[in-house]
Amino acid sequence: MSEELFAALDRALECEPPASAFDLLIAKFRESGNYSLLFEARTMKKRLELGLPLIQTEDTSQFPAPVRAAYEQAMVEAAREAGQLFLANGRIEAGYRYLHAIGETDSVAAAIEKAEPGDDIDTVIAIAFQEGVHPVKGLELILRHHGMCRAITSFGMYAVRKDRDRCIQLLVRELHGEIVERMSRVIEQQEGARPSSTGLPELMSGRDWLFGDYDYYVDTSHLTSLLPYSLETTDTATLRLYRELCEYGRHLSANFHFKDRPPFEDGYRDYGSFVDALLGHDVENQISHFRAKAEACDPEMDGTTAAQVLINLLVRLERPAEALEVFQRFLAAENPAHLQCPTALQLCHMAKQYSRLRDLARERGDILSYTAATLSSRTGDHQGASGH
Repeated sequence: MSEELFAALDRALECEPPASAFDLLIAKFRESGNYSLLFEARTMKKRLELGLPLIQTEDTSQFPAPVRAAYEQAMVEAAREAGQLFLANGRIEAGYRYLHAIGETDSVAAAIEKAEPGDDIDTVIAIAFQEGVHPVKGLELILRHHGMCRAITSFGMYAVRKDRDRCIQLLVRELHGEIVERMSRVIEQQEGARPSSTGLPELMSGRDWLFGDYDYYVDTSHLTSLLPYSLETTDTATLRLYRELCEYGRHLSANFHFKDRPPFEDGYRDYGSFVDALLGHDVENQISHFRAKAEACDPEMDGTTAAQVLINLLVRLERPAEALEVFQRFLAAENPAHLQCPTALQLCHMAKQYSRLRDLARERGDILSYTAATLSSRTGDHQGASGH
């Protein structure tokens, strides 16, 4: 700190009320951009007003209740100001530190949305993606600065919940775009003109020469890593891109085909069948395809994933009564806590089979679901029954 500031402070301490000294420091810290000290000065001034020790040596929980409430409110306001000022000056990490502490990160997300990070790129990515403040922007930054491989790996490593479907959309759109760009370049080299189409089926049509034994247009591990997310996305445009990606995969030579766990032993074919059903293409045959998979699986060897996938598909297709029959046939003895599909009780509710729901709840000693089923059957109330 400058000698001039110390001299001005001494004059204020001698001639003005004590609070004036803090007002001087607050103004100077705000003007100079020293927002961490601004926060400290504001909270120290509040301790002065409340008759608390100026140097804090005890936890606020030890303060009397009215004093604690006033002091904590002052801390929130000081943190909000410091955080917003840091953001306004492009210092996202510092701003996040204060605003995260008070649970106000929307403005951090807005700042990240507009930011063009420099040397602090990995810090901004960590806040946006790993901390979950703005996962989509974080993923965009990973793609731009580190590439598809890092983006897919990061998405798989972190349990992204906020904007998860939008993140999947971004990854699928980028991967699809990479294939289109590279395939178009090869076609231009071979045919002398760049194709105008941006759809993979059109690019591949009549060009079997694109797919020799070792020809591919994107790292196949990237493609196979993204396909499982087709089971959860709800965006129709993304499902259409998935359909094209599966068709592209089926064109690849056997060197690049892959097997996943049942019911996706023929990866491109089986994931494509799931997507086709959701898009309304030959739905009954797609359901039959997965029903046959469930019937063919040995639970001891293969587990029950095939049956759960079929149930999830039927639920997505708004056919809960059929899903319930599948559940009763294949999963009746399974522990609901280990399932990745709706439980029998939930399926009963979806299908409005309240008497069946009541019977199942009674068998399991689930009195809350029993109550919900009984009331729903009497009143026609279709609100959520308990899934205990």
